[in-house]
Formats: sequence, C-alpha cells, structure tokens
Amino acid sequence: MFIYGKQVFWHLLENHPSLIEEIYLAKEIDKKEFGKIVKLGKKIVKLDAKKAQAMAKGGSHQGYLAKISDIELSSFDKLKKCGFLVALVGVTDMGNIGSIIRSAHALGVDGIILSQVKNVNLEGAVKASSGAIFDMPIAMAPNPLDMMHELKQAGFYSVAAGFNGDENKNIELPQKVVLLMGSEGDGLPRKVLEKADKIVTIKMYNNFNSLNVATAAAILIDRMR
Repeated sequence: MFIYGKQVFWHLLENHPSLIEEIYLAKEIDKKEFGKIVKLGKKIVKLDAKKAQAMAKGGSHQGYLAKISDIELSSFDKLKKCGFLVALVGVTDMGNIGSIIRSAHALGVDGIILSQVKNVNLEGAVKASSGAIFDMPIAMAPNPLDMMHELKQAGFYSVAAGFNGDENKNIELPQKVVLLMGSEGDGLPRKVLEKADKIVTIKMYNNFNSLNVATAAAILIDRMR
C-alpha cells in the first residue's frame, strides 16, 4: 500500500521504519532530513509533480510518499484482553475511521473494532489518522450482536451512542468498557441499542442535532476516559 503526507511519512520513518519498502520524493528537502531518509537504506525515487499527484490520488502529499507493508489487523480475542475499546458499527467512511483512530489513540483507547462491514481498505484512513493507525490495534467483528455478547463474557460494560440517552458529561464506568458508535446516516441498529448496558447522548444547542461521527466519538471518548 502507499502512504503520503509529511506528518504520516515522518511518523513512520521515526516509529515504524521496518514497514517502509520504498520512498518517493517529489520535492527538494532539507539536507538533514534527506540524510535521515538515506540512513534508512531504502530505495529512494524522485518523482515529478504530476506523477506524485497521481500516486496520491489527488491528495495533499507535500512531496513525501512511500510504499509500505500492508497494515496487519489484530485478532478480536486479543482486544478482549484490553480495558477501553471503541467499536464502529456500520461505519465505512475511511476519513471518519482515520479521524476516530487518531482521537482514540490520543485519548487513551486501547483498540478499535470494525463491525458490520465487509471490506475495509485501511489505506484510505492512514492520512486522516496522522499515522496513529500504525499504533492502534484494529480488529474485525462482522456481527455486532455476537461481538457484544463476547465482550460481555469478557467482562466489558457496553456504552452506545444514541438519542434520548444519558447526557451527563461525567460518565462513571467500570474498568473494562466498550463505546459503540454507528454510522452518521443510520446510527446504531435498534438491537444493538437494546443490548447495550448504557446509552449516552451529546446534548445539542442552537436547534442543531447533527455531529460528524468522528467528532462525536472524540467527545464521548474524552468523557469516558
């Protein structure tokens, strides 16, 4: 897979250099920075602006691109040993998933579960995550009800984001907890809400009742943490 963007590029080079296979540069860079890149011992290819833009699929690459190893998913069983998880049910937008991973990593979440989705192309979530995707364990659990049952058996308390829930900004929770977030269009399925131990709501003002799922997730994670 390919990544692009200065922040993601340097996060990988400094924290996960073994993942980098080839480096592509589309600008002249500082000699000190170039020296660090050369020390990595990877193939370096100079690109013209047109080819770099095509490789980044029109995204903002800032002159830094790289071919890297595919992201390896964690096992669901491994995440059941964690303390604070976020489960995304039916969330398919890679930009939102990347932003949630970024916030979750910064706010102390131990792992992300992707549920009720068939195929996930995590390459599309890399830039929005600012590189946090390489530090955050991510697992798949296709059936959300089965996932909730297994987490319950593992001692997790489930908190679901939904309307008409608890608006308390200070949420006291057990040590093992999972926050469930649904897609912006449909929210969480009714059966998931019914099975959750607690439903929480973010109170809205100014006659406005919609938040981006990534923004809502960051607010709730912060309250729960």
